[in-house]
Amino acid sequence: MARSENMRLKLLFLSKILQEQTDEEHPITMPEIIEELGKYDIGANRKSLYEDLEALRMYGLDVVKDRRGPQTYYYLGNRDFQLAELKFLVDAIESSKFITERKADELIKKLCHTVSTYDAKLLKRGVSVSGRVRNMNESIYYTIDVIHNAMNENKQIKFRYFRWNVNGKAEYRRNGDFYEVSPWMLILDDEKYYLVAYDIEEKIFKHYRVDKMRDVQQSVKKRNGATEFKKQNKTMYTQQHFRMFGGDVETVTLRCKNELSNVIIDQFGKDVKLIPVDDEHFTVKVEVAVSNQFFGWVISLGDGVVIVTPQKIKKQMLQIARFIDSTYIS
Repeated sequence: MARSENMRLKLLFLSKILQEQTDEEHPITMPEIIEELGKYDIGANRKSLYEDLEALRMYGLDVVKDRRGPQTYYYLGNRDFQLAELKFLVDAIESSKFITERKADELIKKLCHTVSTYDAKLLKRGVSVSGRVRNMNESIYYTIDVIHNAMNENKQIKFRYFRWNVNGKAEYRRNGDFYEVSPWMLILDDEKYYLVAYDIEEKIFKHYRVDKMRDVQQSVKKRNGATEFKKQNKTMYTQQHFRMFGGDVETVTLRCKNELSNVIIDQFGKDVKLIPVDDEHFTVKVEVAVSNQFFGWVISLGDGVVIVTPQKIKKQMLQIARFIDSTYIS
């Protein structure tokens, strides 16, 4: 590239130098700036650089001038993300099951470009989650994008849906025919993405595992279920559906040990009312989608949680307990 053409890019390269090579702990002097620009075959003098730095400030970059003893230094101050915020994002990406290793590395590298090379080294944190299994299908990244676009444009989507068979191979439901639904909400639950969509034929909301959706396409048809969706309590929906398994929503009264108050609030939200019944227990009324996953959650808490009402839910719990007893009794 000719020197004159490089000069046209002077402000861009100056911004790049400040972005990548400076921060509060690593400022740069004017002679050092001139030297770095020279590596791009760009000549500069102090007077022109003062004007350039001011232009970058006017553009919105936080170019800080810092006098330290006899020397004046420059560095890029506030950025789009603070280092603590980026560490949080990197940790979330590193520990996510639904992002492949390759895609996680790509995202983290992009985040590293928003800070200096010195701070970028601090973002290589190597978070490890015991038992983590990365999603084998990177297409989920693009599937979510299609779903978001359809929701933004108020359109339905089409897709094929599969399950894993006993041979570990994908087996399409409905013999591979397309589902056609109205997408309304994406939920991240237990490290899995779910689509909440309205089924016009059954006139109900259903949820689908996004990583089990294939050949996702935006339809030309407009979405259905707007009125029904407005009636949905989005937060309550995720609290009611354990691991997003469906079931009839029932108001259930639970008797719990005081030590489990934190578990109950984590599951159902801080607005639930915990009513003391004695020195060691409280009761709470919650709305849940009654499913085997809900009963499994109750069982996992041992004698800490007991279903009090309604009677029909207690009977279902008893049937499950009897089945477990008859299955595992020696």
